[in-house]
Amino acid sequence: METVSRNPFSKAKPGLTTLGGILLFFLAISSSFLFASDARADFRVCNGTQTLVGVAIGYRAKDGWVTEGWWQVPATTCATLIEGELQSRYYYLYAEDAARGGRWTGDVNMCVAENEFKITGVQDCFARGFQRMGFKEYDTGRQGSWMVQLSDTSGTQESQN
Repeated sequence: METVSRNPFSKAKPGLTTLGGILLFFLAISSSFLFASDARADFRVCNGTQTLVGVAIGYRAKDGWVTEGWWQVPATTCATLIEGELQSRYYYLYAEDAARGGRWTGDVNMCVAENEFKITGVQDCFARGFQRMGFKEYDTGRQGSWMVQLSDTSGTQESQN
């Protein structure tokens, strides 16, 4: 009867197996740290309330101003609105509390739609069949990442990551 070993390194030279395994382990660990910082480059919104919040974002793109929505952000969770390194300095945010009707607004008017949307341009919202809402401006200072914390208290918190 032949015994089958489940150790994949059982027929390799012992010195190389141990050293090779250790090197692979450290390579895997160090590469995860290198890529972890890249994964954090984004624009995130965290909902610090106890209700569902709908969020729309506006930004300047190559083809002009763009607004996108709706992200549904459940209570006490976060959502990534833009993945990857931020390309603009200024971003604009509008949010609505789905249950209580509260809003997080600002002074910059941009277009939104009732359902999921991506709209180019901020002029003539009504004439084009959209609604016009006031978005709040966030100056990221050209940081690669940014996070906005929505809360029940007046105002919101913002930070760079």
